[in-house]
Parts: sequence; C-alpha cells; structure tokens
Amino acid sequence: MYVSCEDMEYGLKVFDNIPKWNVVAWTCLIAGYVNNNQPREALKVFKDMGNWGVEANEVTMVNALIACARSRDIDTGRWVHECVCKAGYDPFVCESDGNVILATAILEMYAKCGSLNIARELFNKMPKRNVVAWNCMINGYNQYERYNEALGLFFDMLADGFCPDKATFLSVLSVCAHQCALALGETVHAYLLKSNIATDIALATALLDMYAKNGELGSAQKIFSNSLEKKDVVMWTSMINGLAIHGHGNEALSMFQMMQEDSSLVPDHITYIGVLFACSHVGLVEEAQRQFNLMTKRYDIVPEREHYSCMVDLLSRAGHFREAEKLMETMPIQPNIAIWGALLNGCQIHENISVASQVKVRLTELEPIQSGIYVLLSNIYANAGKWEEVNRTRKLMKHNRIAKNIGHSTVEMKLLTL
Repeated sequence: MYVSCEDMEYGLKVFDNIPKWNVVAWTCLIAGYVNNNQPREALKVFKDMGNWGVEANEVTMVNALIACARSRDIDTGRWVHECVCKAGYDPFVCESDGNVILATAILEMYAKCGSLNIARELFNKMPKRNVVAWNCMINGYNQYERYNEALGLFFDMLADGFCPDKATFLSVLSVCAHQCALALGETVHAYLLKSNIATDIALATALLDMYAKNGELGSAQKIFSNSLEKKDVVMWTSMINGLAIHGHGNEALSMFQMMQEDSSLVPDHITYIGVLFACSHVGLVEEAQRQFNLMTKRYDIVPEREHYSCMVDLLSRAGHFREAEKLMETMPIQPNIAIWGALLNGCQIHENISVASQVKVRLTELEPIQSGIYVLLSNIYANAGKWEEVNRTRKLMKHNRIAKNIGHSTVEMKLLTL
C-alpha cells in the first residue's frame, strides 16, 4: 500500500520488518520503485533479491525489465533477459503459449535502449502479439529516427487486422511530423476521427505538431483553438515553434505573450528555442536579450547550445558582431559548428569579410567537409568580389567531393525534430 502511495521510505521500513522475505514482498518493493520513477533503486533491489536466494517470478522479471528500459541500462537488461530464459519463462519459444506481457517488456527494454535489431528479431518470433507489442516497436523506431521502418510496421499492423490505439496514433503522427509527410498525416488524422478514440490533449498536441511542422499553420491553429481541454505547455510550445520555424515571428511572440497570461504555465527550454528563433528572424535584438535573461533568472533554465545559437544568429543578423563574438567567448560551453555557422550567416548578410575569414578557420577545423560552410563562404566572397577566394573555395569543394546541398540551419532542424 505504501509503495503504491509514493511513500517509499515507509514502505521500505515495512519491508524490513517482514519476518520472511518471500517473492511477493520483494516484487512489491521492486514495483514500488518502478512506479515511483526510481528504476535504478528497483534494479538494486532486484539484484539483492537474487543474493538472498529468492527466485524471481514472471511479475518480478517484468518490473525489472521496465526498470532497465527506463534507465536505458542495456547491460543489466541483457542479464535480466538471460535470467528469464534460465528460469524457463522465455516467452519467445515457439512451443510455449508465450507470456505477452513479459515478451513486450523484453521488447520495450531492447527498443528503448536502442537495440532495435534485437527487438525486431524477438518481435518476429513472438507466438502471440498484441497492440502493445506493435506500439513498442513502432515507438522504438520513431525514437531512434528510423521513420521508414516505423511506418512499415504500422502498415503491417493494419494489414494483420490490429486496430491502432492512442499510443499508436501518437507515434505515427510524430513520424509524419518529422518526415514532413503531410498527406499521410492527414490520412492518419481521418482514421483517428473515424475511431472511437477521444482526442485528448496529448493527441491534439500530436496533430497540431504534425500540421505545424508540415507548414499547415491554419490547420494547426484550428486544432489549437478547438481544443476543449486546458492547454498545457507542450501544446503552447508546439504552436509557438511551428509559427517561428515558418517565418511568423511576430505571431509566435504574440502566442508566447498569451501563454504567459496563464500563471500556471511555465515555459521550458524548448519553448525558449522557439521564442529566441522568432526574435532572431524579425530582428528584435532587445526583446531577445530580455527573454534570454528572463529564461535564466525567472525560470532557472540553463541555456543550451540551441539558445546560444539563436542569440549569435540574432546579433550577427543585426550586424552586432562584437557582441556576438563576446557572447561566444564568455558562454560556458564550447561553440559548435551551428554557432559558428550562425555567425558566418551574419557575415554573408553584412558582407563582413574580416569576421568571415576568422570564422572560416574555426569552421573547417570543426567540420572540414560540411557543404554548407563552403557554399556560404563562396557566396560571401562572391558578393565582395573576391573571385580568387571563390575559385579557391570551389576547387576545395571539388577536391573533397563535397556536393552542394539545400539545407536548414541547425536551430531550424532542432525545432523540426523536437
């Protein structure tokens, strides 16, 4: 009772006072730590249980595997899987009826730890499958950006006669968002509407995010406005970032202002990537600086590289190169290629050959074969009439077999993949 009520300290005292620790007592304690989001403690107890000579049952194994999945502990997960097989509980043996719950726990452990090939092999061996097992694999592929495989499995699931549930739709809509697969996303939306599944805040946010990332801002705003449930920070952030990434900076900032009118909503680091990106693309230097300071002072958000990249992009776009360079010198993390690239982008706008030449050295050290660097440098030199430098840069691209690619800024890519 106590472990299910989040009072693990008292639950542990009760456990210590039990005269004889049987498998039920140990399993309750392990499950308590799992349910209270303390997976590493759960695994410690699982190992202690073995040291005390108590054999785990299938329920114990399921909880241990869930703990491995949540802590991304693949080594312990493999060991628990071995324990399952040694105890005679292997759910993937063709002759057995197969404990679907245990099988799914093993799949989820491998999938969440990134061992998707092993998970797929086991999935293919399952004597019985349920929707949870299908969802586990689809979500695993989605989380590790293997989107085509996620969609392929979704179509297989439908072909096998399984009906998608809420978790399925959440994963598939996420894939459609990241793949910019608008037509498929609209089809999935229509399928969802025909199902008996209620569109709660999570599904509404997934739909909004899919439409926003695909540039269908009208559909995204309609979903946002029609949502009957109280909007959480994730939904607001999806709308703000969608507006920002598609060039509607002022609308994004207005949306952020509306969000702040609700004192119960606290913006997070993802919200602020969108806010700073919006400021950058409408040239609001002072507002961006104000928001950057508020982010740390009011909300205790530690700036990440994407936030610094937005600020450097903003300052260099505005021609404030000294301020941008000072920020890069004083920031607590090393500037990566995205931040140097943001500075170089400002050099192109303002034809600043001096700063561009300094940036060139650092960029080629960081990522010497990144095509965007050379294309940007070539454009800067061409705009300034430095044809010898243009020719030298293009020869270098040809020598290194670097193809000219159409791309997005790293911050844009970050917003598209959130």
